[in-house]
Amino acid sequence: MQMPSQTSYDVVIIGGAMLGSAVAWFLTDNPDFDGSVLVVERDPTYAQAATSLTNSCIRQQFSAAINVQISQFGADFVKNFPRYMGNDPRVPQPRLHSFGYLYLADTPAFATALRDAQAVQAACGAATKHMTRDEIAAAYPFYQLDDIIAGNHNLVDEGYFDGNTLFDWWKRSAREHGVEYVVNEVTGITRDTSGTKVQSVTLASGETIACAMVVNAAGTRGAQVAAMAGISIPVEPRKRYTFIFDAAKPLDRDLPLTIDPSGVHVRTDGQYYMAGCPPEDDHPVNPDDFTEDHSIWENHVWPTIATRIPQFEALKLRNSWAGHYDYNTLDQNAIAGPHTKVGNFIFVNGFSGHGFQQSPAMGRGIAEWITYGAYRTLDLTPFGYTRIEKGESFIEKAVI
Repeated sequence: MQMPSQTSYDVVIIGGAMLGSAVAWFLTDNPDFDGSVLVVERDPTYAQAATSLTNSCIRQQFSAAINVQISQFGADFVKNFPRYMGNDPRVPQPRLHSFGYLYLADTPAFATALRDAQAVQAACGAATKHMTRDEIAAAYPFYQLDDIIAGNHNLVDEGYFDGNTLFDWWKRSAREHGVEYVVNEVTGITRDTSGTKVQSVTLASGETIACAMVVNAAGTRGAQVAAMAGISIPVEPRKRYTFIFDAAKPLDRDLPLTIDPSGVHVRTDGQYYMAGCPPEDDHPVNPDDFTEDHSIWENHVWPTIATRIPQFEALKLRNSWAGHYDYNTLDQNAIAGPHTKVGNFIFVNGFSGHGFQQSPAMGRGIAEWITYGAYRTLDLTPFGYTRIEKGESFIEKAVI
C-alpha cells in the first residue's frame, strides 16, 4: 500500500476508476479550483472494475430529457476529446462508432412508450427515428420481425466509443496537474461532533487523513463506503454477462445495438459480435464474485439472437465474462451530489450500467458542485440524495 504525502486534502475521492478519475480531472481543469486532491484506489489494475469490464456504449435514447442531455455532452466530449484536453498534442482522437441502438417493441404499449421517448429525444435535438416494422426490415433485412410492431433507432452519436482512452488520459492529466493517486483503501470515515460534516478518512495503512470534502466513487462498494459515514444508499453489485462471438455468415452491414424484447442485446464489435443480458435471477452478489454461468449463453442468449437474426444460428463463442452493475435498486439511475445532512459527503454512485457514457457530464457536474456549491452547466439535482431519502423514484423508462 502507498501512503499519502500529506495528512490533509481539500478533496478525497474514494475510487479512482472512470467516475473518480472524471471528477479528479474536471477539478484540475477548472480554473476556479485550486485545492488539493487525493484519489484512493484499492486496485490499480482496475481488473474487476466496471471501467474495465464495460461494453463501452453510449446512447441518447432515454425517456428523461436530462439523461439525453448528459449523453449528448458525452458524445461531444468524445468527438472533441483533444480540444477538451487543451489540445495537448499527445492526446489521441477516440473513435465513436455510430451504428446506433435499435429498440424493438413487441406490444402496442411498448411501441407507444418508444414513440413518447422519441418525442422527448427529438425535443433535445437527438436524431432518433421511430420506425415501423417494414422500415426496420428495409434497413436491416436480416432481422426476423414477425413479432415486432415498431422500433426506435438513432445513427447519430450513438453506439460504441473508446472510453478507455478517456479514462487513461484523465488519470494521466490529473496526476500531471497535481492530483495524488495512492494504492490504498478507505476503512473508516469520521464525522464531526455535529454529525453534519466528514472531518477525516482512515486508510487501511493506518493513516487518518483530514479532508474538506469526500467523493464516494467506489462503484459496487459505494454502499459500503457510505455506511462508514453512517449513510445508507440502495446500491448493490449485480452481475451482467457479456459474450463475444464470430458468425459463420457475417452480416453485410453494421449491426445496431439491438435490444430484443427478451432483454438480450447484441451488436457489432469489430470483426465479431457482442451480446449481453442480465441473469434471470437478478440478485445482489459479492463485489468479488465474477463467476460465470455458462448456461445463460446456451439456454438464453444464443437461442434468442439466433431467432431474431437467423444468420446467427451458426456461430462460435470467442470470449465471455461477467461484470457488475453498481445497481440502484430504487430507480436504476445515478445518485449524484451532496448528502442532505452531511453536506461535504458527495455521491457519484448507482449508475446501473450508465456510468461510462455519463462520466463526462457527471465528472464536470460534481467538479462544479465542489468548486461553486452549485451546478453551472447541466442541472444534476434530479439525481440528488433527496429522492433516496424520500423513496421517490427518478423516472427513466429506457433502462437496459
